[in-house]
Amino acid sequence: MKKNRSFIRAILFFISFIIFNTSVLGQSEMLPSKGICAHRGANATHPENTISAFKEAVRLGAQMIEFDVQLTKDNQLIIMHDATVDRTTNGTGKVSDLTFNEIRQLDAGAWKSKAFTGEKVPTLQEVLQIMPKTIWLNVHLKGSKKAGLITAETIVTENRILQAVVAGGKQATKIIKRLYPGIKTCNMTRLSSRANYINETIKRKDYFIQIKSSRDDENMLADIKKLKENGIHINYFHSEKETQVQELLDAGVDFILTDNLAVMLEAFSNTN
Repeated sequence: MKKNRSFIRAILFFISFIIFNTSVLGQSEMLPSKGICAHRGANATHPENTISAFKEAVRLGAQMIEFDVQLTKDNQLIIMHDATVDRTTNGTGKVSDLTFNEIRQLDAGAWKSKAFTGEKVPTLQEVLQIMPKTIWLNVHLKGSKKAGLITAETIVTENRILQAVVAGGKQATKIIKRLYPGIKTCNMTRLSSRANYINETIKRKDYFIQIKSSRDDENMLADIKKLKENGIHINYFHSEKETQVQELLDAGVDFILTDNLAVMLEAFSNTN
């Protein structure tokens, strides 16, 4: 079994290498350089991390969409933020203790509104298949190296290498970069200070970093400048005020994560 898995990964590595090196220029020109990121989709109006929330984010014109990936008991990748299904479905229990079929039977929409009754928890593959190739996909990894590897394999299989950014912890992203160097990573390993976090990201040569608004201080502009000088792209989590959009973009932030998608997109459309 391990030999078969290693062979499959070798094939996927070759595929990822070919895709990355033959298509990078064309698709890179289609992807936005800055914009607004829909945090868990258009979650203000739609049930978070569902197909309907992602389709609405696409319809509104989001430049990036963020969603959370984790493994079920039987190693299927589903889209869900919490470690349990309690908050966003009509079920109970840990995702890791439930099979995909058990989770698939749950209603993931009625908690938000009766209009979304019957919404299902989607798989990573289903989400990738409905996304246009002209936006960034911020894939927030919840879990271990195993979850990271299966996520990377799915991204390669679905030909989403150029637009996908896998955000996760050190161990998971380290092995992804080693086995699938064409996939971009975002450092999500929080350290004791923003300075240490930034230095670690630069050292690791991640493509993205996600900085938190809760850690903003008088050093913020200098921190952003250092990141940009080292070629790191910046996701900013989060902002809900349209008056901040121009300021953050001017400071050097690339993508602003928000729950207030429609308003923030409108503000972005009015920036210079």
